[in-house]
Amino acid sequence: MEPARTEPLCPRTPEGARRNERHALKVDRIATQLRRRKSTAPLSRKKRTVSHQVPKVRDRKHSDEKIDLLDLDEVIEIDTQKRICIAEPGVPFCELVEQTLPLGFVPIVVPELKTITIGGAVAGCSIESMSYKYGGFHDTCLEYEIITARGDVLTCTPENEHALIFQMMHGSFGTVGILSRLVFRLVPAKPFVHLHHEHHRSIDSYLESIWAHYERQDVDFMDGIIHSPTYLSLCVGVFTDSAPYTSRYDWLKIYYQSTAKRREDYLETPYYFYRYDQGVTNVHPKSFLGRLLLGKFLGSSEILTIAEKLRWLVLDDKRPDVTVDTFLPFSRLKEFLLWYAEDFGHFPLWVVPYRRVHDYEWLTDRFWKGMDDELLIDIAIYGMKQRGQTNYYRLMEQKLQELNGVKTLISYNYYPEDEFWQIFHRKNFEAVKAITDPDNIFRDLYQKTCKAAMGQD
Repeated sequence: MEPARTEPLCPRTPEGARRNERHALKVDRIATQLRRRKSTAPLSRKKRTVSHQVPKVRDRKHSDEKIDLLDLDEVIEIDTQKRICIAEPGVPFCELVEQTLPLGFVPIVVPELKTITIGGAVAGCSIESMSYKYGGFHDTCLEYEIITARGDVLTCTPENEHALIFQMMHGSFGTVGILSRLVFRLVPAKPFVHLHHEHHRSIDSYLESIWAHYERQDVDFMDGIIHSPTYLSLCVGVFTDSAPYTSRYDWLKIYYQSTAKRREDYLETPYYFYRYDQGVTNVHPKSFLGRLLLGKFLGSSEILTIAEKLRWLVLDDKRPDVTVDTFLPFSRLKEFLLWYAEDFGHFPLWVVPYRRVHDYEWLTDRFWKGMDDELLIDIAIYGMKQRGQTNYYRLMEQKLQELNGVKTLISYNYYPEDEFWQIFHRKNFEAVKAITDPDNIFRDLYQKTCKAAMGQD
């Protein structure tokens, strides 16, 4: 076994070294601001791209003091020999793929929306259709540089003395520290993706096919759309060097609808990655005329920006639409889907198989103790209107605990505090925060995602 690294991975090229020197100056600026800051009031981040969390009307981040991270947005080096990339957290995946793909590589997990950043992918648990092999984007990362709330700069790896900090950055939503530099693995890629859309009429058939592909590891990509309980599309794809034609889903055509109608498709690799960018199943604009006039100009980033800036006008603060990712053990998925069809009844759903490559330290031992599955399934709900007096977010939280599942915290969260900390690992968060944020200026995970996000102190 190699000894744990204590020094950060460094660029090997002269240009990479120059970029790394620029990076060091940026980090010093941020760290100096934090060291000189006297206040212990909450601090939020000013970033170049819009947040991809679900916008909320009363989120306290809008009135917090900000730390300027606008210039942490550069790819420092792409090392094709080692198959790694060194980059700053504000790099959007669309820009990253533009640089890596001509070299024959891509990040191993590329999220579905163009302007999700690599730092946001760690903090918010990003996954996609390669996740059935590799887990989430965090699982492909080798090293994080982190700036603490008091201005210290730490190099964190899965093996060194800051291993717990490394692991707790994942799913932390910015509560642990400021991620300032990442090193992550790349995978060989080709210019096109060849897709096959399997059409299933039953949950049993659908699950059998997911498991068969998982066991064989015979495709590069796997996700799906459940159009209804009796029409389920499983979309599997492979990289390919050539294509007899290509489709694009960035204007008039809607990708999720194509999965019900087509058996086969070819996309250029970047257009495959961002096939959902106008909305996974909640496409905007919704009408053909609206897409004809505005569709070219309204991707996910623009829609989220509008929602953030006009949140008091366009968002329902009391009965928000349900947009949420749920992670379930594969063995409990049929039970979940039967319950969901009866109690929620909202379709289509996005389905992403997710390999359990690591038992994340930010979830409690109690959670993992009840987990025997090596494959999880993300069922993503987008834009469901709540009916009657039922709080469907809370209903989902309760059902997931019954099925040993969990939901991400990107949206509205209604957990009581004691229940929240039965799922999320309070002791590990506290151990890390004692080093990275002892004054709690980044808030703790419960305060940020369940209280401040809802406008509560």
